[in-house]
Amino acid sequence: MIDSHAHLDSPRYDEDRDALLTRAWEAGVHTILSIGIGEGPDTMHQALDIARTCAGRPGVPKIYATAGIHPHEARLANDAAYTKLDELLDQPEILACGEIGLDYYYDYSPRDEQKCVFAKQMELAAAHRKPIVIHCRPSDNSTNAWDDTLDMLESQWKPTAIGGILHCFTGEWPHARRAMDLGFLISFAGNITFPKAQPIRDVLVQVPVDRILIETDAPFLAPVPNRGKRNEPAWVVEVASKVGEVKSLSAEEIAFRTTENFHRFFGTARQ
Repeated sequence: MIDSHAHLDSPRYDEDRDALLTRAWEAGVHTILSIGIGEGPDTMHQALDIARTCAGRPGVPKIYATAGIHPHEARLANDAAYTKLDELLDQPEILACGEIGLDYYYDYSPRDEQKCVFAKQMELAAAHRKPIVIHCRPSDNSTNAWDDTLDMLESQWKPTAIGGILHCFTGEWPHARRAMDLGFLISFAGNITFPKAQPIRDVLVQVPVDRILIETDAPFLAPVPNRGKRNEPAWVVEVASKVGEVKSLSAEEIAFRTTENFHRFFGTARQ
C-alpha cells in the first residue's frame, strides 16, 4: 500500500529514520509520498534529499517527494523562496507542489498573505504541470478556510485541468464534491479512526472508492490504537482498516484500490 502523505524529513525521525522505513516496508507500505515543506522555505528540499538517498535501496519503500510553502510559513515567502520552489518542481522525483493552502486555525501568517502565497504557488505548479497537495484547516466551528480554498481552486486552478489531492480531509460533503469536480482525490488520515471523527466518516461514505487516498500525515495524527504517539508510515495500515470498515470493504481491498488510485493519478509505476 501507499502512504500518500508523510513528513519523513521531520526532526522527530532523525534518530531512527532508516528503521522507520524498514518497518514501513515490512508492514506492506512500499511507496511513500514525502511532503517537502521542511521547517519553512529554506528546508523544503529535504524531502527530495531523502527520496534520492533512499533510491534503489532494498527493503525500504520507494519514496517520491513534493515541495511547497505551508500556509503557516506564508509570511516567509519571498523571491528566493519562489525561485527555489520553481527549481524543485522541475525535478522528476517531485510529483506535486505541496502542501499548500490556507490555515485559519492557527493564523501563523495573515490570511491575505496566505492567499497570495497560495495563488503564487498554484501559478508555479501550473507552469510545471504538477498537481497540488492542499492543506486546509478552518477556525473553530467554521468552514471558512474550506470555502475560501474551494473558491480559489475553482477560479485559479480549474483552468489547468491538473487536479490534486485534498490532504487529511476534514471538510463537509459539498467541499469534497466540489474538489472532485475539479479532478481532486480525497485523502483520509489517522484522524478517521478517532471517536469524534464521525462527521469525516459520514463524508467518506459518499466518496467513491476510486477517488480515495490514505495517508498518515506522520509524525502527526497517529491512528487508534497508537493515538498520542509519534506517527509513522507503517501505521497507514490502521487507516486502511478504518476506511474499509466505513466502506464495507476489506483493508486489503482498500490498500489495493488506493494504491491503484495513486499510480493512476501520478502516472507512476507500482513497486
